[in-house]
Amino acid sequence: MSPPPLPPVPYHASAQRPSWSALPAALRVAVADRLGAPVVTARVAGAGFTRGFAAVLGTADGGRAFVKAAPVAEQPHLVDWYAREAAILDRLPVDLPAPRPRWTLAASGWFVLCTDAVDGHTPHLPWAPAELDATLAGYAQVAAALADPPAELTALGLPHLADLSRSDILWWEEVVAGREPTPPLPAPLLGRLPELVELEALLPRYAADATGLIHGDLRVDNVLIGADGRAWFCDWTWVCAGPAWFDLAGLLLTAYASGLDADRLFAAHPATIGAPPDALDATLAALAGYYLTGAAAAPPTASPHLPAHQRFSGEQSLDWLARRRGWR
Repeated sequence: MSPPPLPPVPYHASAQRPSWSALPAALRVAVADRLGAPVVTARVAGAGFTRGFAAVLGTADGGRAFVKAAPVAEQPHLVDWYAREAAILDRLPVDLPAPRPRWTLAASGWFVLCTDAVDGHTPHLPWAPAELDATLAGYAQVAAALADPPAELTALGLPHLADLSRSDILWWEEVVAGREPTPPLPAPLLGRLPELVELEALLPRYAADATGLIHGDLRVDNVLIGADGRAWFCDWTWVCAGPAWFDLAGLLLTAYASGLDADRLFAAHPATIGAPPDALDATLAALAGYYLTGAAAAPPTASPHLPAHQRFSGEQSLDWLARRRGWR
């Protein structure tokens, strides 16, 4: 039996970020002032696909905090993302397994977001059973809490997955229309483009009925396993209204790649209660199109490892879908 496929770059080492010492001196002073003591250690985060600064900072008085920062002029999109995440974190239910926000700061032409530091690690791949169980249990808690989200969170005017799907996730339709290049496909799937178009088009319709909120970007590299074995969920920039089973499908891509029974894990999770029978197929078709077309157009401000992650994720989405549909 061949070993399960793994990402070409481990998710704990996918980022390319500046070091603490590379930040402007005035910015480092401002951050230390807000932390209340000089910074004596900086452990730069290895996970993620942006070039923004992100690190757990240790201070001379024994304090610890997680800090993200981006320059306003050079990375305005990251500044917008960090500001949006700060607003969302401030309004999430306080008992969710998500880092609590502390403060934001604008200094020396940079925007800074500070949260509590989580003492944990990115889940190992192939998935360790205990870590996957903890992650699925943690997401069940998240999904239940966000099924009826607090009013102050919805008041942010968050987008709806159905609208995003119509404008941003109908990738196979774009391929068939010639507006996107056809990504490399295994020979048995070259004739399946019409079916992929039909499947991905189901996602906006199914998502339109959802009234709860979802994480919107739930991947293994946005999970941390704490020292107590509990799963924590990070990077809350893309929260939107949508069905929790969409988050779950994205999370389980690496479970499928790990050789696990991802169909069973999906069907058994409480986030799938009431889901249409082909909700998973619609999501996998959409994710495959999104990742495989995106791999050819990664922005220069992203990690150089982003295209490899997108190709891997797209290939696993498509392989899982093909197995479910009997296309190979």
